[in-house]
Amino acid sequence: MENDTRIVVVTACPTGVALTYMAATRLLTAAQRLGYLIKVETQGALGSEDVLTRKDIGRAHAAIIAADVDIDGLERFQSVPVLTVGTARAIADPEAVLAEALALPRP
Repeated sequence: MENDTRIVVVTACPTGVALTYMAATRLLTAAQRLGYLIKVETQGALGSEDVLTRKDIGRAHAAIIAADVDIDGLERFQSVPVLTVGTARAIADPEAVLAEALALPRP
């Protein structure tokens, strides 16, 4: 059921552990279930993992910043609609977060 809808995500929390990875997992699982192509960068206790490339971002229909702290590299997302939410919302209702991000107008 995969389609060509692409979403990029960055997750981060103050301690860089539990909420960072829980938000990443919930958004990844929901996107895959809905048939979206998704890549998630985590900015956690181990530093940045699975760093999004310029190509990843350029091909994306939307970006989601699910973070409770400032993320590194926010300026990378100027060419794509960006939805910023807290990790709690991404964990609690990932499908709604994905839908809201995809409904944003292109910059």
